[in-house]
Amino acid sequence: MKVYTTDSIRNVAVTGHGDCGKTSLASAFLFDSGAVNRFGKADQGTTVTDFDEDEIERKITISSSPCYVEWNKVKINFLDTPGYGNFVADARAALRAVDSALVVVCGVAGVEVQTEKVWKWAEEYGLPRMIVINKLDRERSDFNRSLESIQKSFGRGPVAIQIPIGSEKDYFGVVDLLHNKAYQFAKDESGKMQEVPIPDDLKEQATAQRQALMEMVAEQDDSLMEKYFESGELSLEEEIQGLKKAILERKIFPVVCASALHNVGAQPIMNYIVDLFPNPGESGVTFPGENLKDHSKIEAKADESQPAAAFVFKTFVDPYAGRVNLFRVVQGVLRSDHNLLNANKGTTEKIATVSVLQGKTASPAQEVHAGDIASVAKLKDTQTNDTLCEPSHPVKFAPVEFPHPIISYAIEPKSRGDEEKISIASHKMADEDPVLRFDRDPQTKEMLVSGMGQLHVEVVVARLKRRFGVEVLLHPPKVPYRETIKAKAEVQGKYKKQSGGRGQFGDCWITMEPLPRDKDFEFVDKIFGGAIPKNYIPAVEKGIQEARQHGVLAGFPAVNFRVTVFDGSYHPVDSSEMAFKIAGSMAFKKGMEEAKPVLLEPIMHVEITAPSDYMGTIMGDLNGRRGRMEGMDSSGANQLIRARVPLSEMLNYAPMLTSMTGGRGSYEMNFSHYDEVPAHLAQKIIEEQKAKMQQVKEEHS
Repeated sequence: MKVYTTDSIRNVAVTGHGDCGKTSLASAFLFDSGAVNRFGKADQGTTVTDFDEDEIERKITISSSPCYVEWNKVKINFLDTPGYGNFVADARAALRAVDSALVVVCGVAGVEVQTEKVWKWAEEYGLPRMIVINKLDRERSDFNRSLESIQKSFGRGPVAIQIPIGSEKDYFGVVDLLHNKAYQFAKDESGKMQEVPIPDDLKEQATAQRQALMEMVAEQDDSLMEKYFESGELSLEEEIQGLKKAILERKIFPVVCASALHNVGAQPIMNYIVDLFPNPGESGVTFPGENLKDHSKIEAKADESQPAAAFVFKTFVDPYAGRVNLFRVVQGVLRSDHNLLNANKGTTEKIATVSVLQGKTASPAQEVHAGDIASVAKLKDTQTNDTLCEPSHPVKFAPVEFPHPIISYAIEPKSRGDEEKISIASHKMADEDPVLRFDRDPQTKEMLVSGMGQLHVEVVVARLKRRFGVEVLLHPPKVPYRETIKAKAEVQGKYKKQSGGRGQFGDCWITMEPLPRDKDFEFVDKIFGGAIPKNYIPAVEKGIQEARQHGVLAGFPAVNFRVTVFDGSYHPVDSSEMAFKIAGSMAFKKGMEEAKPVLLEPIMHVEITAPSDYMGTIMGDLNGRRGRMEGMDSSGANQLIRARVPLSEMLNYAPMLTSMTGGRGSYEMNFSHYDEVPAHLAQKIIEEQKAKMQQVKEEHS
């Protein structure tokens, strides 16, 4: 494998909304550069970057995938990223690993929901961007309408450097405004382009837009502005240098044309990437972190002269190679047959073979330089967000922050013997997908799988079956209700049993009283004068502790109360720990019934982000879910609503929010506190729970 130095590398994430043609564009780059000899198509399952079985079956990108080309003696690393909301979080990690981004926009739909999201992430990481208006061969596609949509969403920075020749099915070429030339493309899939005269009907538009481009470039630099005012134009060299500088500073985002499926426009885009996008050394992208020797803060840049350090931005499992870690060489030169420190785990990893990936195909590389993207297989402890570095120069880079899962399902195996398989599979799948969560609810005892949406969870279920041979059932999770008391009660628990021989006797008097919501349970011993021997007091507490796991209303755990044992009696022969344990449980049940028991439900803190147009609908819906508004703030072009909402009302919220906002809304949810369930709802919950308990009892009898 050829070695590429930092200045001959470009790293580009191919991002955008789902179904805008990102994977087809990556296929065109690979084919036109000669990296592959066949033009892969997503609908045929033949693309290099969509190689997972679920991706081929569903015809969508589920996970970011690398590929690379050599173009004009420069290595371009592409990361083809997901665009559907259920999987787009994976694009965030890919954007952390690159120096620039292609934001692909459908020429029919214009800017869509996930376009806005990946644009925001790219802005957070300080990435230069180029916008590709794709699918210009489609019916109802319109370059000018799409450009207006882009400028409305992202400001005046997006500027056309190409305009299309022809439209819809007659789209066949572009006018390059930067070089003032026109090109038509081959009608086959060769991607070849041929210079032609600028069509007469486009000359006026081309002149006007070329002038607008030149003015925009001049505006970003005082010396260029002065030259432009004096002569009325810039030289090609001045314009290119000015444009490159403005792109690097994220003041201009060039807009280009394509029809990726028909391989129209890929070659000029690669020319622009080489000529206009920065290499890792000049990009200004830094990796914040910590020097572990002196705990000082660092901002690492691509520098081949520094000790080797790499950031792992993705992990996946290959059926043959095992666990594969994708990394960006942040600094130095990383070589095969080398030992590196995993700074996060504190362990040493043997880097046997460094490889570069063309989709799933690995090619060994003796060394990779700062800024390059590569992979290594079969490391013991390394996962996504870990840092690999020279042991003598330990550094740790800040992790990518992934969004929290927004939907949960209870998961159970169809075969009872498969619980262990699910446990093993869950750890392996969580390695690959940092957003995915597998948890066991300690109260309901259910295994929960949490993801970014129903489709995300469905893919998890499909992979469990295909990879691990485990078939599972999904159902809504149980809400972990609890029970408590609102009044004080004084009761006796007395257990007496005589059946020949030694009997059983235990007698205790207790007081039960409410505690604040942040207090779970307290037990107070106020026995005086030996009414109950000291060695039996723990048995009383144990009986209450066990009994409170199943409250009197509907069998939910009882919380937020204090028990004080203050009196009782015993028998010198018949009393035992077991007798006082039973007496304690009897006292608890009697005390709960007399102390005005109520049902508690978990209340969640919810933050919803959506365009202001949808605020009325969202707030009306939250009111219908018994939500309590806590405030509203501006968040860029969106509004952020904060509210407290019962968990039982939020189980189906993800699809509802998508429906209400056309996919433009998102939310995060965390546990806040427990609160009393309104009486009319509590009665219904209690009746349903008792019916379930009776059914289980009958099944086991």
